[in-house]
Amino acid sequence: MLSIVKRISGGRGRLPWELALRLGGVGVIAGAWLVARSLCRWSAMPRPHPATFLEFAMTAAAFALLTTGLAFLVEGPGLFRQVPIPRHSAFFPASPAH
Repeated sequence: MLSIVKRISGGRGRLPWELALRLGGVGVIAGAWLVARSLCRWSAMPRPHPATFLEFAMTAAAFALLTTGLAFLVEGPGLFRQVPIPRHSAFFPASPAH
């Protein structure tokens, strides 16, 4: 898994990964659109009704799909780049006091 992340974030052969991730983002957004479209159909039922668990779950899924798809579409392989951690962060223990 780590080698795949290194290949994605590296400079060599980046264009195919760039296209694949961005097209994948478009596909995920299309999935979110399908879920949202079915939710709109359900909400147009003849009489008002309280939201069911399935409707709530589908709304959460549509939100998750939309945000994931937008992240892949906008950032692409940039989502997997290495970020330097400063030495004074919580991940590095403080030097012992003398």
